[in-house]
Amino acid sequence: MNSYPGRIARTAPLVRSRRSCIVLLVCISLFFISCSSLSDFEDFNLLHPYDTPTYFASNDVLGLNDEESTPILSEELFVKKANGTNGNSDATNAASYLGTCAFSESSYPDLSIHDSNDKIGFENSLPEDDLSGSKTIDSVSHSSELSPYLDIIVRFNRYAMAEIHLSRLKVDLISHFDDSFEWEWLLRDNPAYKNHPTDFGLLRLRSSLLSGLGKKMVETPLEDFGESGSKSTNVIVDSNSETSGASVVKLFLLAQKTLEALPYVSDVFLERRIQARQLLGSQLPSSSSRLSQSRKVLDASRPNALPLTQGVIGNKNAFKQAASILKARRQRSKRLDKGSGSGSKSGNNNNNNNNSTTPTPPTADFWTKYIYSLFDTYVDTGLNWIRKKAREYIPSVDNNLTTSLAQMFESLLSRFSTNSNANSATSSSSSSSPLDATDELKKQAINKVFLFCYCWALGGNLVHSCLDAFDEFAREYLQTLAGIPGNGTVFDYFCDTSRFPPEFKNWSEIVPSFQYRKSVPYFQLQVPTMDTTRFSYLLELCLDVQRSVLFSGVTGVGKSVITLAALDDLRDKKAMLPFTINFSAQSQSIDTQLLIESKLEKKRRTRYGAPVNKRIVFFIDDVNMPAKEKFGAQPPIELLRQFQDFKGFYDRKKLFWKDIEDTVLCAACAPPGGGRQELTPRFTRHFTLLNVPPPSDVSTKMILSAIFGGFLADAFPKDFSTICAPIVSCSVEAYKRISEELLPTPAKSHYTFNLRDLSKVFQGMLMINSAQCSSRETMALLWVHESSRVFHDRLINNEDKEYFKKMLHELATKQGLFSGSYEEMFLTRQIVFCDFLRMGVDREERRYEQAVDIPKMISLLDEYLDEYNLASTNTLNLVFFMDAVEHIARMTRILRQPRGNAMLVGVGGSGKGSLTRLATFMGGFKIFSIELTRGYGSNEFREDLKKLYRTAGVDGDPVVFLFADTQIVTESFLEDINNMLNSGEVPGMFAQDEKDRIVNDVRDWVINTGGNPSKDGCYAAFVNRVRDNLHIVLTMSPVGEAFRARCRQFPSLINCTTIDWFSSWPEDALLSVSQKFLASTDLGADGVKEAIAKMCVKIHQSVGDASDKFFAELRRRYYTTPKSYLDLINLYLKLLREKREALNNDKDRLLNGLNKLNETNQLVDRMKIELADLQPILETKAKATAELLVKVAADQEQAEKVKRVVAAEERDVKAMQADTQVIADSAKADLAEAMPALNAALNSLKALNKNDIVEIKSFPKPPPLVQLTMEAVCILKNEKPDWDTAKKVLSDSSFMRSLEEFDKDNMSDATIKKLQKYMDDPNFTPEGVAKQSNAAKSLCMWVRAMDVYNRVSKVVAPKRAKLAEAEALLESANKKLAEKQAALREVESRVEGLKAALAGAQREQRELNDQADITKKRLERAGKLTSALADEGVRWKATADSIGDQLIRLTGDVFLAAACIAYYGAFTGAYRQDLVASWIQACVEKDIPVSSDSSLRGTLGSPVEIREWNLWGLPSDDVSIDNGILVTRGKRWPLMIDPQGQANVWVKAMESKHGLRCVKLTDGNFLRTLENSIRIGNPVLIEDVGETLDPALEPVLQKAVFKQGGRMLIRLGDSDVDYDPNFRFYVTTKLSNPHYLPEVCIKVTVINFTVTMKGLEDQLLGEVVRMERPDLEEAKDRLVVSISADKKQLAELEDRILKLLKESSGNILDDEQLINTLNHSKLTSGVISNRVAEAEVTEKSINEAREHYRPAATRGSILYFVIADLSLISPMYQFSLSYFTRLFSYCIEKSEKHEDVPTRLQLLSDFVTRFIFNSISRGLFEEHKLLYSFLVCTSLLRHPSSGPEIASSEWNFLTRGASGHAGHHLTNPLPSLISEHAWVAVDSLKHALGDSIPDLPVLIVEEREEWALWLQKLEPHLAPLPKNLDDLLTPFQKLLVIKVLREEKLQFACAHYVSDRLGEGITEPPPLAL
Repeated sequence: MNSYPGRIARTAPLVRSRRSCIVLLVCISLFFISCSSLSDFEDFNLLHPYDTPTYFASNDVLGLNDEESTPILSEELFVKKANGTNGNSDATNAASYLGTCAFSESSYPDLSIHDSNDKIGFENSLPEDDLSGSKTIDSVSHSSELSPYLDIIVRFNRYAMAEIHLSRLKVDLISHFDDSFEWEWLLRDNPAYKNHPTDFGLLRLRSSLLSGLGKKMVETPLEDFGESGSKSTNVIVDSNSETSGASVVKLFLLAQKTLEALPYVSDVFLERRIQARQLLGSQLPSSSSRLSQSRKVLDASRPNALPLTQGVIGNKNAFKQAASILKARRQRSKRLDKGSGSGSKSGNNNNNNNNSTTPTPPTADFWTKYIYSLFDTYVDTGLNWIRKKAREYIPSVDNNLTTSLAQMFESLLSRFSTNSNANSATSSSSSSSPLDATDELKKQAINKVFLFCYCWALGGNLVHSCLDAFDEFAREYLQTLAGIPGNGTVFDYFCDTSRFPPEFKNWSEIVPSFQYRKSVPYFQLQVPTMDTTRFSYLLELCLDVQRSVLFSGVTGVGKSVITLAALDDLRDKKAMLPFTINFSAQSQSIDTQLLIESKLEKKRRTRYGAPVNKRIVFFIDDVNMPAKEKFGAQPPIELLRQFQDFKGFYDRKKLFWKDIEDTVLCAACAPPGGGRQELTPRFTRHFTLLNVPPPSDVSTKMILSAIFGGFLADAFPKDFSTICAPIVSCSVEAYKRISEELLPTPAKSHYTFNLRDLSKVFQGMLMINSAQCSSRETMALLWVHESSRVFHDRLINNEDKEYFKKMLHELATKQGLFSGSYEEMFLTRQIVFCDFLRMGVDREERRYEQAVDIPKMISLLDEYLDEYNLASTNTLNLVFFMDAVEHIARMTRILRQPRGNAMLVGVGGSGKGSLTRLATFMGGFKIFSIELTRGYGSNEFREDLKKLYRTAGVDGDPVVFLFADTQIVTESFLEDINNMLNSGEVPGMFAQDEKDRIVNDVRDWVINTGGNPSKDGCYAAFVNRVRDNLHIVLTMSPVGEAFRARCRQFPSLINCTTIDWFSSWPEDALLSVSQKFLASTDLGADGVKEAIAKMCVKIHQSVGDASDKFFAELRRRYYTTPKSYLDLINLYLKLLREKREALNNDKDRLLNGLNKLNETNQLVDRMKIELADLQPILETKAKATAELLVKVAADQEQAEKVKRVVAAEERDVKAMQADTQVIADSAKADLAEAMPALNAALNSLKALNKNDIVEIKSFPKPPPLVQLTMEAVCILKNEKPDWDTAKKVLSDSSFMRSLEEFDKDNMSDATIKKLQKYMDDPNFTPEGVAKQSNAAKSLCMWVRAMDVYNRVSKVVAPKRAKLAEAEALLESANKKLAEKQAALREVESRVEGLKAALAGAQREQRELNDQADITKKRLERAGKLTSALADEGVRWKATADSIGDQLIRLTGDVFLAAACIAYYGAFTGAYRQDLVASWIQACVEKDIPVSSDSSLRGTLGSPVEIREWNLWGLPSDDVSIDNGILVTRGKRWPLMIDPQGQANVWVKAMESKHGLRCVKLTDGNFLRTLENSIRIGNPVLIEDVGETLDPALEPVLQKAVFKQGGRMLIRLGDSDVDYDPNFRFYVTTKLSNPHYLPEVCIKVTVINFTVTMKGLEDQLLGEVVRMERPDLEEAKDRLVVSISADKKQLAELEDRILKLLKESSGNILDDEQLINTLNHSKLTSGVISNRVAEAEVTEKSINEAREHYRPAATRGSILYFVIADLSLISPMYQFSLSYFTRLFSYCIEKSEKHEDVPTRLQLLSDFVTRFIFNSISRGLFEEHKLLYSFLVCTSLLRHPSSGPEIASSEWNFLTRGASGHAGHHLTNPLPSLISEHAWVAVDSLKHALGDSIPDLPVLIVEEREEWALWLQKLEPHLAPLPKNLDDLLTPFQKLLVIKVLREEKLQFACAHYVSDRLGEGITEPPPLAL
């Protein structure tokens, strides 16, 4: 090894490219010299593979120079000073010396010393076999005294760690120290590496090393230090005490174990070991038995090594022996160095001459040189070949490839050590063990391993097209190393290390077999192939040495699958924990760091890593997807690069460094491009780069055949097995052809097909059951169906779809799958497979089957739709045409598949969301969508996702997440969805406490399903459950750049979804929809309904064509969608219904008015006759009434007499009645005294029952009071008063009834007298009796009641007699009175009869008089009515007839009006006119009744309303009026393109009286304002919107109003707001040419309010007249207001008259108020009509006067539109209308005045032209000024006001060039002067100029000499044309001749033309004078 520095010097050019290979040299040498010692070393369980080091290019990185690289402490001084002057050898002497050494932070730039107050705690995690056991050191600090100890430790351990690093092994020593320090890891004192200290990177030691030797230290007794047990006896000692040297011992023991484990090390290292033993020998404890045993093993395996078993520690003799061994080894090394030049030859000679001489075995230095020679010989050549002749997807650097080679070489060699013991135990003749192998076999092994690693390290990253070339290179260049098998390429073989020497075997020999299992989900099926086997092998090979791997390759080759499967296999095999991170364009570094940290365990304060005895592998998929930020960096990549460089990163919050251990990265990416970025070599240099080639057709077919064949064999008859190969072949061929021929373009960015798509075809086929697929033909159709679903459904046009179908037919026919024609396969049938043909079946029991009966399936869908509408509040109104049916079937197929996700691509309004909701309902899934609110962002989105995850993962409900691109507030939404699609997990979404809750919620389910109930297992099960239950459906619009960008940035949107492209509805679909909606509407004549349905289709298609033309000519975008088509039909039906109702009402009112007038005229005639016949009757009635009146008076007098007599008698009778009543009342009062007692007694008797009577009878000798009671009863009953008689009485069954019915009114006096003695007895009371018998009590009460009654009745009896007498007298008087009253009634009846007759006669007479009066009044009113409304009747009749005709044409007129509202708002005036004209023509052709001049204004406009709009600021041109109708009549809210602000002004004026609220989207409270306005009905105007609208406006734009509890509500955000029907909503934008996507167009009515030339001309005319003739303009304004008000009042009066006539009931002539009102209204109407007529005459005269000033306004309008067109040249040339208006007004004010109006106007026009030209020119670049002046000139001359001087054909020729007319076959006479192109243009010019001039080509041919002279002039534009053509051509036509013949002079000619027409001032603006 001493010769190694010279070796490096000789190969200096190779060091930079191959420096990392040095790390292998000593390792490999040690391996071949003593394999067994390495084995024993591993048995110690001390070491394990160390992390990949970080390499630096120079000393500058470390802040060192060559001088600083020299040893600080020389070994001689160390030994001398350490031994001390007294010869003692202890740590104190060493510390004393080291304390004087230069040790400071400046000496070690990377060392940072903590503050002395810093407290650091750590846990000791030594391995089980560690000598120090398991101890804990905590709460220790450090001081400045620890520097000497620290330097000792660093210096001794530096050598140990360096040697371990060279062998790629890691000492557990570094796991005991804190993170706070970084140390140089440089072998400064080793002369072998003195010149290259930076080759070994930096060693991180922990601050605990520093702290552990502090002033206060936790000490363990030395006697326990060597034991394997764990004691925690802690002793606090001071570092200055005598035993403080033992503190160093602890840490030295770790180094000692390392030294003992390395048998052959450098001489310098061995010397350091001896010195360490000498220093510490006296203080080291005795070794344990296990340590002694280990030393014996080591000594036995290395006979020439230092004998450890002799008690080296503390044994001076042992150290002497060690010194002698060291001396002998040095001498041997010198001899080898001297004989290296001829050593081999002399060795051979010695062997030949003396066979008994044992040859000297090769030393470690020999193998080092040999291995280095391999690198030296082969690596540079390979690198040069790769750089010159190969191509890589991910560019590599030479250092990277060399490092990869060294790492793979090391990993593969280390496998020999693991196999050496096995080979020794099971040795055979064909395989030897590395332990006893010869040197030649060892060379062969090294060569083969080197060759294998060389091919993969250098060639593994090449693209697949370069592999064959590299194979040829490798076979040619490396053939001397080892023999490579001839078949295949070098990449088809691996180095089998299970044998020694290793052999090359084909990968196919170790490919595992595959067995299809139906129970395994399709997405978990993996068929092993050579690619999966070899790349898994290589991945494991690199991970064994902690080497990161980066897989590259085109999309779909299986990079992710291979990696994940390999890592999953290593989970148990190598104790690895794989985690996946998916990158996309929006990935953030903070999310990446949080995800990594969430998977790590915290081991120390700043140290993180894998769990104990495990390693973590992070697999980063699509690692090159993150987009570059502003400065070109990729933050997530830079974070990973930092981790790779320094094995950690900074804490983002607390800003401290976090070390990460036992963690390695793996990555995969596709080639850069298409949204994927290039990776910086600073990042990729840390990876072994491997490119995964696309699988060959054979491999692909093998995979698919294994799966599909296993499926057929599992469930289908045997004859189906023959169909496997044809289907697989067809599928592979179809995929190959479509991938090669249908390539992605900007319009087809999603045409990125990969093997996932091919896999999806068979995933779909595996959904069928044998019961539903009973024939091969059905299976073939299923293959066609599934191929179409995967490939065909994403194609965007019919050409691609036809190509695909023909390809499928061709392949199916070729393979014998189908024998019919193309038409039979696709045109005569619909191939649809679905699972919803059986309603009511559970989702698990549904069967995937072919739909044969399509009409039945459509009717079934109608039933599903009805059920959906019943179950949902948002009903759907769908028409199931074939395209819609197919889309639904596709959606149900996707949702049926496990983890099936869909991306529906189509313009807004094409039905994506509606069909998804129906398909979700049909499948039995829940549906989930987010609701956007103001301020909705990433946090709110993730909260919604959490709800979704709980639904799918915790509740276990199958759910569909419907997400539209209109809901993408930020692109981070798609980042989360990209992760959900790829891995099912959103990084960082759940906080730790949320994860814990989820784990607790799902743990029971996990246990029930047999899963892993651990925390990680539960969470993984939760994620998998979410993926199983969640289906994501994305609805995207392909319009604009967003879709393409998202497809590039988020690859999972394509890779992990099934794409369904919603094409524009075909014509039959459009027709079926219109037919269904129009089916129930009466449209008049037969055939009109069908014609209207077809016309709907034509209009929709014509608008699409017009939109394309609109964009091609004006670069303005407008989109038509199916939603627009549906709105057309619905709006038409609504408008037709409303218009019909309005016209019918108007007609009814007019006809009613006419009827009233006709009825009045008829009444007048009848009333005149009736009045004449009524006079004689009136006279007769008057005479009869007078006679009857006399008779009535006489009878009335007689009746009064009788009445007086009767009255007197009535008074007497009433007095008698009063007296009688007094007597009756007195008797009743007396009786009332006895009645209560009597009633009480009777009630008491009723309460008695038989038992009570028996009780009394049962007394043999009754109690006294009972006997007394019974005696009294017997007396009343006239019985003997004794007890025996009483018993008899009681025995009578009717006893009780006899008492109740006792005749109390006829008791005799004797009886009463006998009874009196009992009554006088004071004891004979009910209370006293009750004490002896309750039954006797009732009898007592009865007896006493009888006594009371008798006593009272004696008093009442006289009164009763008197009462009877009085009543008799009263009865007699009443009879007499009745007789008198009867007589009176008779008289009165007669009188009343006479009175009634008199009243009847009087009434009849009065009615006749009233009738006569009414008739007279009616005649008078009829005269008023007929005279007032006579002329109106004529007009009403004409109007009614007109309305009748209008109703006939209403079908077509309203249809066109609806089409205008639905479609043409975004178009300019010219396009609108063309569309309407074409629609009218089409309606006429289809016999649809329509007006020839049908217009929106004529159909839906109201003249009165339009005039009001004009007053409010709406221009009066037709386009503006139509815009006003679109705003007020549209079904959707208007979005007005208003760059000039005219719509803004109009809306504000129109809605100001209704409380208009104006807001902007940037206002913070605009949603609150909107909510309040909706609630109270105020209109809202949102100004200055951009090209997108706030998602929070969605419910308002959709008018999503619903009823709840009788209230109209709309949901805004998360609250329901009351909706006032008076609410109006307006939106305006100042953008002149906004690009609104279809998603916006379907929500609003886009209206182009850009000012028109006519409208601007009228505005400027008003401005001119206002300043020139203010009186005229004021009169005009007054008249306009007056006429508008009068006409409005006229309309109101007419409406009032007709309303009164209609609402009048009965005879109209009887309603005097109505007649007066009508008369007054008519008079007022007449006055107003006259006033209006006079005003209109005045207005006409004023308008005529104003028209004189129109030329100036016309000039201004032309100039403005020229200025507006400048923005097409440069976007900075934008001038507002208000600015132009100010300039125009300034010109009017400052221009020269003149009394003559024409002269004044000419002066004004010239001044306006010149001033505005100068003002605008100041803002133009010089290169554009001439163009501007030319446009001004030509625009003025092209206007009709100028003639026009320039014809449109001439202008088109100038701007567009030759039109391509056929030539005249004349030969070019001047080919040298006129090019052939120019000669063709001459002929075209002839057609452009027409017949105004002679044939120009003929003139040139005839006068070629003159033309030649003219063509050769320097300034031909100033010279006259030959043959006096200047007299025949206009100046502009001459300009065209110059364009054709001397185009290079056209610019000068244009300048001359402008100056000639407008003057010099227009071409040369004056300089700006400040």
